Amino acid sequence: MRAVATGGVGMVAIVQARMTSTRLPGKVLMPIMGRPMLSYQLERMRHATRLDRIVVATTVNASDDPIASFCESEGVDVTRGSEADVLSRYVEAARRFGAQTVVRITSDCPLMDPALLDEALNWFEAAAPRCDYLSNMLAPSFPYGLAVEIMTAEALYTAGSQARDPQEREHVTPFIYWRPERFRLHSYIMTPDLSGHRWTVDTPEDFELVSRIVEALYPSKPEFGMNDVLALMARHPKWRKINAHIGQKQVSQG
Repeated sequence: MRAVATGGVGMVAIVQARMTSTRLPGKVLMPIMGRPMLSYQLERMRHATRLDRIVVATTVNASDDPIASFCESEGVDVTRGSEADVLSRYVEAARRFGAQTVVRITSDCPLMDPALLDEALNWFEAAAPRCDYLSNMLAPSFPYGLAVEIMTAEALYTAGSQARDPQEREHVTPFIYWRPERFRLHSYIMTPDLSGHRWTVDTPEDFELVSRIVEALYPSKPEFGMNDVLALMARHPKWRKINAHIGQKQVSQG
């Protein structure tokens, strides 16, 4: 982690996690090569050089005690809040650690690329005029499962105090990106468009694919990145069929 300037902790990545996932309950702690899936994601995020702190924001439900216990055993900061109001969880975590910039990551992204995360943070800082919110999902071009959202703490706190739509509370950032007239939005994109790849984990099929990727790459190169996964998938083109029929859940503006 980087040295922290006096008066704040700078860039804080907050990972939302719960055991009661709709399509694959308990997925965050499901084992891959004997380790919880979440442990791979946290390990990979620690390789990002631009982050000052990583926090897991789970719920107060007893069902999420195993997540809190795991994080505590790993020396990872954990906060607990409302299950349905995920936005409030982010606000509470950001305030607790004095965040100036907040990175939103979901716990279904165990293949998160730390180099991509660093580059996105660089883009966020370099954006002119000043950027309130940057995401690689406004105009999807990265593989699903490498999603990153970056926002100022001020934008997050505004959303937290003003959002009323249940979708805005559950999905954290729609209040911001549905209001381009109020917030300065920037889209982080790449070419070629690789959004047809699905590396997120929402279903058993997703978990099977991600497990195969980790089992193939992690033993020889634990710090593998997006290009390593793409090369692996090129060697095993049939693997894409494992979860090709799974649709990505969308958040629609009411």
